[in-house]
Amino acid sequence: MTKRTSAKHKIDRRMGENIWGRPKSPVNKREYGPGQHGQRRKNKLSDFGTQLRAKQKLKGYYGDLTEKQFRKIYGEAERVKGDTGEMLVGMLERRLDAVVYRAKFVPTIFAARQFVNHGHVMVNGKRVNIASYRVKEGDVIEVRQKSKQMGLVLEAVALTERDVPDYIEVDHSKMVAKFIRTPGLGDVPYPVQMEPNLVVEYYAKN
Repeated sequence: MTKRTSAKHKIDRRMGENIWGRPKSPVNKREYGPGQHGQRRKNKLSDFGTQLRAKQKLKGYYGDLTEKQFRKIYGEAERVKGDTGEMLVGMLERRLDAVVYRAKFVPTIFAARQFVNHGHVMVNGKRVNIASYRVKEGDVIEVRQKSKQMGLVLEAVALTERDVPDYIEVDHSKMVAKFIRTPGLGDVPYPVQMEPNLVVEYYAKN
């Protein structure tokens, strides 16, 4: 088990929010942060603190990407004409691990990254084992034949805690998904409020 996977509940507690909407999140029982000082009264965040928190929450949601990875995606979003925050969310949702998670082929975003890295996923009939691979509109994503009966996959399909968003078409009987379109912020089913505009403000000042 990777450090990130084992620490996923720490992200929830650090943020004080159940950012994936999972029933087993420790935030459902205690809303304070991890560690011996977690119950201290929280001070009001500065503008910088609010922006930093928004960045950490969005970065954490997608499997706790490294700062280098996240900054690179932001840089690409910034260069595209349009609203940078919307572009950032669209690019994050086009990551192959994010699409595999959204399609309910696996139960968590952390499992999605590992699932892709281990070669269980095909895009347009070709095996792709890079979690950061960016899918395009119209791409067909499929679980490899020998992987379709894995316990992880069957568990994910049965989950009732989240639905497949309408920018992805899925046939769970065949374990095939099609990426229909790049979503905007309002299309993405985040269990908590994400504020990419604050992420843009953070990078504009730092």
